[in-house]
Formats: sequence, structure tokens, C-alpha cells
Amino acid sequence: MRELFTIFGNPVSHSKSPLMHNLSFQALGYSGCYTRYKLEDGSQLRNKFFELGITGANITVPHKEEAFKACDVLDEFAQKVGAVNTIVKKDDKLYGYNTDAPGFLKAISEFKDIKTVLFLGAGGTAQSTSVVLKDAGYEVDILNRSSKRLEYFQQKGFTTYTFEEFNINNSYDLIVNMTSAGLEDENYPCPVIYLEKLFPKAKFCIDVIYGKETPLLKLAKKYNRPTKDGSDMLLYQGIIAFEYFTNQKFNFEEIKQHMQKAFIF
Repeated sequence: MRELFTIFGNPVSHSKSPLMHNLSFQALGYSGCYTRYKLEDGSQLRNKFFELGITGANITVPHKEEAFKACDVLDEFAQKVGAVNTIVKKDDKLYGYNTDAPGFLKAISEFKDIKTVLFLGAGGTAQSTSVVLKDAGYEVDILNRSSKRLEYFQQKGFTTYTFEEFNINNSYDLIVNMTSAGLEDENYPCPVIYLEKLFPKAKFCIDVIYGKETPLLKLAKKYNRPTKDGSDMLLYQGIIAFEYFTNQKFNFEEIKQHMQKAFIF
């Protein structure tokens, strides 16, 4: 019997995850089918998981913290960061993992001489990746519109700023958009005047949005800064999620050779 997998999010129509996973299921001879599900109320995630008869799911914006609450069992890293982006059902229990953070760490590994990082946004992806970067020796500051979401980062010992508090004379090696600004609009993740002060001193810029050149990336290129969209992060976190979905039946490299074909389309 074919196992059903999905991605929960809002918006979700743009997601490449179904193509990535279905290409890999087919090529590796695994009996699985991956769909997408627009979930407006994150608190319903657990109910929907069982109602739809799903074996495993990825979770994207804005439900990663609700996914954390929906799980019966959490791996050590997911517990530490309070956000889940991969869930697998085993014996009617939901097991939660976070593959965003190791995926992001692998994606930035080709950028050399990075010490200081500024995250624009304070959602679930920022929670997990900030912790993994800090553990790896990077200095990470968080800039967010409002103060409420910054409490998590303050408790973890990060330097945080609201838009009103930010010092535009700060400098960072890497600027990262962790929000959905620019995904379905032409918005910046923070006031553009801040970016115009930051980019001349920055070395690199990443936007976790993939598949389009966002206003942030266009501005970074104007300052001749090397950029990346979220494609590498998406690919690497997807491979790690696929390992969980298939109970480690396949290794990273053999999954990668099939999954990366999704980015040709």
C-alpha cells in the first residue's frame, strides 16, 4: 500500500517539496506519494494529520511552532529549538524533527570567513537555525518588527532588536531573510534604509525564499554582494526529511542525486 506524505503550510502552492520527494520515491522504488495541503489554522495540524491518513509531513510557514506542540515525541534538537518542520507517524504517535537547521548549516558552508550573522525575522525557521549556528560558533543577532517573538531568542542569550531599537551602524558578514516578505509581494523584510546601510559592510546575503529573486536579493546584488536563495537549504533539509520518512533506507548522496533534479524544472 502506498504511503501518503504532505507539506502543511500557508501559503503552500509554490512549494517544490512534492516534486522533490515524488522524484525520489519514484527513482528509489519507494511506494510513497507526496502532496501539499494549505492549512490555515495551525492548531488543527494534528487532527488533519490523522484525518488524512498521512505517514509523514513537512511543515512550513507559519506552522512550525504549532507542529512542535502537535507531536508526542520530539528529538533532542527539536526540543531544544521549539520548532518542528518534519513529522513522522509511528505506532499512532507523531514524532517531530527539525531538518531546517542542519540544512541551513550545510547551505552556508561554501561561504567563507563568516563570523557575524543578522537574521531578519523571528519565526520557527529562525529559532532552529539561530541555535545551530550559535552552537557552530557563529555570532547571530535577530531583528524583528515586534518584540513579542524576540523573547525566545533573549532567553537563549541572543542579541535582539525591534525595528525601533536597531542601530544602523552595526555590521554583519551575512544578512539572512527568515521571513516570507517578498514571497508573494515586493516587500522587504525590514526598512530598506537599514539594508542600504548594512549591505556595503556585508559579505553575503541569503533569502530563505526560493524560486524568485526577491527585493532583498536584488538590492544585495546592487551592492555586488554574493547571494543565495533558499534552494540549497530546501534541498538539504528535504534530503534529511526523506531519510526520516523512509526510516533511513537510503543514504544522503543517493537521495540527493534524484531530489536535486526538482530544481531543473
